[in-house]
Amino acid sequence: MKILILEDESMLALSMQEFLEESGYEVNCYSHSEEAYDAIYETVYDLLLLDVKVLGEQSGFEMLEMLRKEGVKIPAIFITSLTDIEDLSRGYECGACDYIRKPFDLAELKLRMEQVIKMYCFSSPDECIELPFGYRYDLKRMKLSFEKEDILLAKTEAKILELLIKQRGNVVSYEMFWEEVWGEWIDPTNIRVQVGGLRKKLKHDFIKNIRGVGYSIDL
Repeated sequence: MKILILEDESMLALSMQEFLEESGYEVNCYSHSEEAYDAIYETVYDLLLLDVKVLGEQSGFEMLEMLRKEGVKIPAIFITSLTDIEDLSRGYECGACDYIRKPFDLAELKLRMEQVIKMYCFSSPDECIELPFGYRYDLKRMKLSFEKEDILLAKTEAKILELLIKQRGNVVSYEMFWEEVWGEWIDPTNIRVQVGGLRKKLKHDFIKNIRGVGYSIDL
């Protein structure tokens, strides 16, 4: 499983990374919130470990709030020296699954990570959509996979695919795309470019082009 750590204390970040890698996790560390934010859209992560007071314009709270508003559902744990009940409350309101106060024991961190992963990272059958050619889309984790390999989707591509899945069996018109995905009018040419980028990531193209109208999933 792949873990992202946002922590600006370099020694602590290194200790966490080494401990978790020895436990079998793949770990990427960032000290700036902007770098971590970009990485979340460039790599498929299973869990976020976030400090609150970090380098960059956004705090860990603000970054997670933005991600949740954008539909990112990756489970997150805050790891911070902030101990007030108001900070604890805000952490959960931002969409965190757990809140660990510094200092902490690495073994405890691992145990609490395992509980979050058990609760949030394994979706029920209703949340995993079977698609043609053996593809699967996990609605909870916003992940497309094929033959047990994750396929990295950009944010807009994921929204396009989710709309097609929700409307499977029906044609999704260009008008529906710009209403549901962008929230404003978008030139059909731009929609075709985005759908084209999604289709290029598929070894088997199950997205059907309805010329002049829109797209549908070829079931």
